[in-house]
Amino acid sequence: MKKQKIVTGVLLSSLLALSACGNDNNNANDAADGNNNETANEGNNTNGNNGNNEEASQEEVTLEFWTMQLQPTFTEYIDGLIDVYEEENSHVTINWVDVPASDLEQKLLSDISANNAPDVVNLNPSFGSNLAELDALTILDDEISQEEKDVYLQGAWEANQLGGNTFAFPWYLGTEIAYTNTEVFEEAGLDPDSPPSNYEEAAEYAETVMEETGKYGFFPSFEGTLPMQYLVKMGADLTNEERTEAAFNSAEGIEAVEYFTSLYQDGLIPPESLGEQREITNLYTSGQLAFGENIFMTEVSENAPDVYEVSEPSEALTGKSGKKNMNVQNLVIPEQSENKEESIKFAQFVTNSENQLEFTKLTAILPSTEATLDDPYFTDLPEDPEAADYERIISAQQLPNAELLVPPMNNFSELQIAIHDAFAKAMLGEATPEEALAEAEAEEEWNELLVE
Repeated sequence: MKKQKIVTGVLLSSLLALSACGNDNNNANDAADGNNNETANEGNNTNGNNGNNEEASQEEVTLEFWTMQLQPTFTEYIDGLIDVYEEENSHVTINWVDVPASDLEQKLLSDISANNAPDVVNLNPSFGSNLAELDALTILDDEISQEEKDVYLQGAWEANQLGGNTFAFPWYLGTEIAYTNTEVFEEAGLDPDSPPSNYEEAAEYAETVMEETGKYGFFPSFEGTLPMQYLVKMGADLTNEERTEAAFNSAEGIEAVEYFTSLYQDGLIPPESLGEQREITNLYTSGQLAFGENIFMTEVSENAPDVYEVSEPSEALTGKSGKKNMNVQNLVIPEQSENKEESIKFAQFVTNSENQLEFTKLTAILPSTEATLDDPYFTDLPEDPEAADYERIISAQQLPNAELLVPPMNNFSELQIAIHDAFAKAMLGEATPEEALAEAEAEEEWNELLVE
C-alpha cells in the first residue's frame, strides 16, 4: 500500500452514515476505533467557574447528565471529565446516566411529562428542535455572552437554532466522506486518484463505469434527510430565510429531481437507491460499486478486506451551491432544570476546546470549537501516517465550510416524508419532476406546517 495514497479506515463512517440518512441518533460507539487511550484529565479548563473561596458558601447542587450510548467505550473519558469538574466545583455533583440511543427520545419525553427532566442532555438538532417547539428547552442566547458563543464554529452553532433562538451547545461533529474502489476505477479506465468532486462528474463517471465494467459507478441514497440535502447541495432553498415558507419548488429544485430521475431511469444508479441506505455498504462490499458516500467502512473492512485495501477516501460531493453537510451532536438544558446556571457551566466545560481535543483523539469524530480544529492534530499529518490520519485531515479541511444542510424546522418528519415521496414519484415515473415538487408543496401544505 503506497504511503502517499489515501486509503480507507473507519473515521466517521458509522457516525456519518447514520446521520446522513436522517437517523441522527448517532452512536459514537460505532465510530470508535480505539485510536488512543488518553484521558481528559489534563489541560481541562472550565468556562466561568467560580473560585474555591466562593464555592465554600455555595449551595450543594446535583446535576443529572444524560449521554447517548457512550458506555462502555467512553466510560473512562466521561468519568475523567466529571472528576475534574467536581474537583474544580466542589459544590457540584454530576450524576451521569448513559441511555441507549433507541430509548433516549421516549425516555426524555416521559421524564419531561412527569416534570422530572434531567439537567444536561445529549441530543441531535432534529429532536432538539422538536422540544424547542414545545418550549421545553432553555434558550441560550440571553444566558451567555457573544464571546462564549464565538468559541464554536459558526455552522455548528447555527445548527441548533429554531426561529433565531439557540437551544443547544454543539458538542461533536462529522462530515461526509466519499470512497473510491480504485480497482473498479482502473477497470473502467478512470484515474483512481481523481474521483468525482461534484454531481455532474459523478454522473459522467457512472456512465463510464457501467459501459466499461457493467458495475455501478455511483449510489445515492434517498433515505431520511438525504433528498433534502441533495436539493440544498444542488442550489435549491428548502425554505425562505425565516423558515416560514417553502422554496424548494424552483428551477434549481426541479433540476435536482431531474438529475436523479435521469440516472435512475437510465439504470446508472441501483434500484436499491430508493430503499435503505445500508444497501450502499452492501453493494460496495460486494465490489460492484465504484464510488459512494455514507458507507459503513468498518463493515467493509471486516467483511471484504480485499475491497477495503483498494479503497481511497475523498471529500464529499457538492453541487451548484458548493455546500457540504455537517452532522451535529449537541447538549441541551431542559427548561425544567432547577439548576440552569450550573447546567450551562457544565455543558460549556464538556464542550470546551481542551476537552473536545481529548475526545477527538479517542474516536473518529470532529470538534465543534474553533481552537480545537486549529490544533496540529487536525492540520498536520504525523510521521508514518495511517489511514485514519489521512481521513481526519480530509474531514477537518471541509468542516469550516460545512453546515447543517437541513436545519431544524417545525413538523420536521412530515416535511421530510413529502420531499422523499416527490423524488420517488419522479424517479419511478409516476409524475414529472415539476408535478412531484408541486404536489409535495401543495399536498403537505408546507407553509402551514412550517409555521404551525
